[in-house]
Amino acid sequence: MDTENQEPLPEGSQLAAIDLGSNSFHLLIAKIEHGEMRPVEVLAEKVQLGAGLEKGRLSDEAIERGLDCLSRFAQLLERVEPQRLRVVGTNALRIAKNRRAFTKPAGKILGTKVDVIYGREEARLVYLGVAHTLADDARSRLVVDIGGGSTEFIIGERFEPRKLESLQMGCVSYAKKYFPKGKISKSNYRKAYDRACLETSHIRHGYHGGRWEESVGSSGTLNAIEAIIIENGWGESGISREALKNLEKNLLKFKTMDEIKLEGLAPQRRNVIVPGLAIASALFDVLGIDHMRTSKGALREGVIYDLMGRLTHEDVRDRTVNALMQRYAVDVDTAEIVERRALTLYAGVRINWQLATDQWELLHWLAHTHEIGMAISHKHFNRHSAYLLRNADLPGFSQEEQEQLAVLAQGQRGKLSNDLFADIADTDLPQIRYLLTIVRLAVCFKYVERLSLMPDFTITAEENALTLGFPEGWLAEHPLTARELELEQDALAKIGMTLKIS
Repeated sequence: MDTENQEPLPEGSQLAAIDLGSNSFHLLIAKIEHGEMRPVEVLAEKVQLGAGLEKGRLSDEAIERGLDCLSRFAQLLERVEPQRLRVVGTNALRIAKNRRAFTKPAGKILGTKVDVIYGREEARLVYLGVAHTLADDARSRLVVDIGGGSTEFIIGERFEPRKLESLQMGCVSYAKKYFPKGKISKSNYRKAYDRACLETSHIRHGYHGGRWEESVGSSGTLNAIEAIIIENGWGESGISREALKNLEKNLLKFKTMDEIKLEGLAPQRRNVIVPGLAIASALFDVLGIDHMRTSKGALREGVIYDLMGRLTHEDVRDRTVNALMQRYAVDVDTAEIVERRALTLYAGVRINWQLATDQWELLHWLAHTHEIGMAISHKHFNRHSAYLLRNADLPGFSQEEQEQLAVLAQGQRGKLSNDLFADIADTDLPQIRYLLTIVRLAVCFKYVERLSLMPDFTITAEENALTLGFPEGWLAEHPLTARELELEQDALAKIGMTLKIS
């Protein structure tokens, strides 16, 4: 895949990002001006997807609230091309067992897929959004984002994050757990604070005050806290420990969240401000934060900047794959052979199998990482490759992309069964089966190409069928390859694919 020759985005191009948070959904439409993004439409709705989680599943009501919100967002997106819109889901969708009951109809409404991202990828994107709002100096900074279901911590300099972490604590999940029915008490508050202290203590060693020079708060919760502090005269800007104590004292006077009335507090923040304060106070105390400034930059801005890179020549996923290759000492020559064969096959079947650029990108990355498991053991290396691709922190990749890469890596050789596709959405299954067919043949041919040049062969694709035509006599001269292809016919038949050799 050649990204080096991609042109910068034309002046005035419109890009859009949607952040499907556990508390609120945010839409940002931006215009590119002089290489930077300028917001032209900003919209947010309190959906509280996370509040609809029961036993790890989203309720029908929560799904309906979310889809209704996206239907309204869709009106503003009519002028934005689908490839210039990115939709990311965070903690509520990460942990929901039935997330596809939401992401599938959401994708249809918006005309593009929903990327559910892991916590550390969320942290990376948050930092990217915040860094573009701050001075480009060399000071190290701690960035904190308290969301509805998780809290992200990042230490970085300029535009580069150095350490990333995501903890399972958020203002919506804590409201539900520690303040049932919106009741406020000192005892409930203390339980929330103590739990947040315990969670934060797990990362204290790497994120305490000696590791950075300034702290920055992102997200609605920390910006809301600052707004209350300023409106009530407890500080002029930012958040201090003393100001947090004043806010705590005043909030704990109320018996229920519905009763809360404080200058600077927006009505939609009323039912999450107390758990948000408990988390903020805990991380101030555990990490030794004395003062925190805030930033309007957040996940959605980071998604826009990351999308700008993807549409030019700075896709962080390519950097991630290159780092994997170096870390696991990948044989570059073999990787290039597999990519070359995969490209030949992809070009031959692309139209009839209706494969898009996204599918080629998966093949490209898989070709370069399919042997990373060799660093663990040659035996069953495909399983080790799959494990690493599924479980490693891969900056830039969504949860779904990692799952798909893992399936392709595991299925590159050996026996096949439909159990392999357990994590694949039904809508993606046909394309993944097609990609796996390409991968297995590309891997098969890599052994041939080490010994002799591959001949020009014909490729004919039909639905669930592929025909390869070789020059007369070539297969007879290469009996090992002929045998490999016979075995592939049997293997692919197990997943409903017909391979014909002529």
